[in-house]
Amino acid sequence: MDLARRFGWESGSDRASRGEKAFHDALKVCDPHFRTARIFSALIAILYLSPSIYMMQVYDRVLTSRGLFTLVFLSAIVAFALITHSYLEGSRQRLLARAALRLDQVLGPKLVRAGFESRGGADARNAQILREFDTYRQYMQGPGTTGMMDLPFAPLFVIVAFGFHPLLGSLILGGAMLLIGLALLGERATRKHTAEAAAKSPAAYAAAELNHVSKGTIRALGMRGAMSSRLIKERSRMNESEARNSFVAGRYAGLIRLLRMVLQSASLGVGAYLAVREEISGGALIAASILTGRALAPIEQIVGSWRQISLARSAKAAIIGVLDSAAEETPRQALPAPRSSLSAERITIRAPGQDRLLLADISFSVSGGEILGVIGPSGSGKSTLARALVGAQIADAGTVRIDGSNIVDWDADSLGAHVGYLPQDSVLFAGTIGENISRFSADPEAGKDVVPAAQIAGAHEMIQRFPQGYNSMLGLRGEGVSAGQAQRVALARALFRNPAVIILDEPNAHLDSEGDASLVATLRMAKARGACVIIMTHRSGVLGVADKLLVLRDGQVDKFGPRDEVLAELKAASIRPVDARRAVGGAG
Repeated sequence: MDLARRFGWESGSDRASRGEKAFHDALKVCDPHFRTARIFSALIAILYLSPSIYMMQVYDRVLTSRGLFTLVFLSAIVAFALITHSYLEGSRQRLLARAALRLDQVLGPKLVRAGFESRGGADARNAQILREFDTYRQYMQGPGTTGMMDLPFAPLFVIVAFGFHPLLGSLILGGAMLLIGLALLGERATRKHTAEAAAKSPAAYAAAELNHVSKGTIRALGMRGAMSSRLIKERSRMNESEARNSFVAGRYAGLIRLLRMVLQSASLGVGAYLAVREEISGGALIAASILTGRALAPIEQIVGSWRQISLARSAKAAIIGVLDSAAEETPRQALPAPRSSLSAERITIRAPGQDRLLLADISFSVSGGEILGVIGPSGSGKSTLARALVGAQIADAGTVRIDGSNIVDWDADSLGAHVGYLPQDSVLFAGTIGENISRFSADPEAGKDVVPAAQIAGAHEMIQRFPQGYNSMLGLRGEGVSAGQAQRVALARALFRNPAVIILDEPNAHLDSEGDASLVATLRMAKARGACVIIMTHRSGVLGVADKLLVLRDGQVDKFGPRDEVLAELKAASIRPVDARRAVGGAG
């Protein structure tokens, strides 16, 4: 049993995880490129002998016989060999670049989807998995990989040196073994620092990106100095790890470079000694020095790329981790379009990494043509419940059903086409307003449904006032519109193509009285066409159209039933209506 299979590095290993198998299966697609690149490496190694052979022939034949024709003939041959060598070097580099592109085509879409479907903890490395993937792809076409491909052919130069004289071959072989030993010691010494830097850099980059996105808030709250200091400290810790790694790697690289130069000089000295004793020719003396440099070059090249190799190893581990934590892609049975009924059965959700419950045993049902209002104090779990109902957050226990079918049995995109969801923060994306409303649909007919959705949401006139209307471009996270405008656009997106199930989280948080009236009218229209509507809110303006009310407290159902009965219970508890709104107000 070979080492690769023994330690589970191959995709066929029984010990390999699902992520490892997916990763190695993707690498197998690149095998034709790698095989050809290895063949080119063998030819490159053979052609690299041509300068040594040329040198020997010039010293041993041309200079002794003064044969100019021989010199011209030999020069033409070596020129052809070097041109071919150069062409093969370029071709090998193009093959590795093609392999990296092929890996991106195969594995890139899986990693993009895994970013949306990951069931594991969301850490900084997972959030920047494409950056990690690009690190690995850069290694694939970098000098470390070409050094690895050249290394197996280094014995060829040692064998040729033994052909000149056993002493020369022994010198090169011993030097190569010593270099390999130093390289392994250097790799072991830098592994810890490289792992530390690889673990810290994603958090530092993620913090910098978040600060950039929130720069307006940071400036307005006078937090620029504090956040800058925090980010500088994060970068300092990352840079310290990288600096320690560079110091150690530089020390070993210097030793290896020194040893290579000593060995190359030693081969020249030993060759001169043998030439004086007439055991080798003068041409072999020069050729031995060239062979020494070429035999040891791949080792030095690999050592010079230790950091890139270590980062690639760390990136590979991160990629496999994301693939392991992603939801397994299995064919889903096509289900009929929902007719609009939703039920929650004992939904329980824990805080990430904690035992604290955000939601505990939540159960209720809403039929088509009904509007459920969900109220509760801040932190009661309203937003968590909204995310669970649309599948944006997976419940630790319990089931959400639409028309009796568990939402996890649906294909996410198929179900999403029938669900309208307005998150509390009204997230918009870079693109036009029309694209955001149409959910960036690839359907060429989607544009016909954009304006009706905006009209139902009461956002059409507002959008028309933009210089380019529906074609107005938004920046990252919807930059270019106010919070109220973003909420109306997000509401239009939720209502795109009249979904059967509509879940709105604080839909009027940024709306004025006119917007409130428009929202109420929108809800009445959705109810009239038989949609199932759930609203998380703390403002009473929209509760007048609700058929049922659900009161959450500390992640549990406090009251649930027809609106009038629940309001009567609240009133019976000696809470005046205006005070009731304050008592149950706030975002969940």
